[in-house]
Amino acid sequence: MDLDISDESVPVFRALASPVRVKIIQLLSKDKLNVSQLSKALGISSTITIAHLNKLEEAHLIQSEKKGNQRVSTLTIDTINVNFPTKLYIPFKNLDIDIPIGQYTSYDVAPTCGLADSKGFIGKLDQPGYFMDPKRYQAGMLWFGQGFVEYQIPNYLQKNQALEMLELSLELSSEFPFSNNNWKSDITISLDGHELGTWTSPGDFSDTRGRYTPKWLDEDMNQYGILKSLRISNHGSTIDGKSSSDTTIDMIDTSKSSWILRIAVKDDAENVGGCTIFGHKFGNHDQGIKTTIYYSDQA
Repeated sequence: MDLDISDESVPVFRALASPVRVKIIQLLSKDKLNVSQLSKALGISSTITIAHLNKLEEAHLIQSEKKGNQRVSTLTIDTINVNFPTKLYIPFKNLDIDIPIGQYTSYDVAPTCGLADSKGFIGKLDQPGYFMDPKRYQAGMLWFGQGFVEYQIPNYLQKNQALEMLELSLELSSEFPFSNNNWKSDITISLDGHELGTWTSPGDFSDTRGRYTPKWLDEDMNQYGILKSLRISNHGSTIDGKSSSDTTIDMIDTSKSSWILRIAVKDDAENVGGCTIFGHKFGNHDQGIKTTIYYSDQA
């Protein structure tokens, strides 16, 4: 489950703000249990137990089903990621670019792979040739088991402007046929041949529906990713604020009209678990690949 600091996440925070409900989650992490079993383990009445279960179900942390006269509860999530808003004072001017995820300029992917827009799949699944389908520009989600996709980041800087820092933001997960909440994948991101770092995705998530994922996509297919933030500065590169490579901003050639952004799952990665990229109208963040170019004016 991917959360942010917003009103939509409050039910989850409220559900977790109780030692009893935390204990219920711990019990359900081991087995499916009915109300009587939970009530006995917790040492509270069935009525109070049901009230706590209702809170957890409202927050989509558990689900319940009727088996005869019994209400049996199951834990539906195993990971919660909380994205805090980042506020950083940067004394530079900036240019913002949002690149649609279907606007890649080169690729070499292996199945499982495919593209989807708000209405359905684009072309046939698991056939890399359809990554050249003209409708790919409409894609809000793409996935591949191995290989890479590349994008061109336009360089809008003028001759009298100096590149000071560059930030990237994109929603990613692993790729597994349908989905697998525990499926690690090492996803490497580079810019113009300079590695910015590798992030290990913990899974390909379907424990809850993506906030923007269209209704036509089955619930057992990848629903959302985790928003990753990369930064290149004169101190090196970071992923979510943690040092990820020695690539510094002065390594980026500002005489070029664009820079190549590569998102890859390498053949020799420790965890070859594919990659899913979420864009507009999919996942939990209605965005493409957000790029912010920070610059200063030169005398």
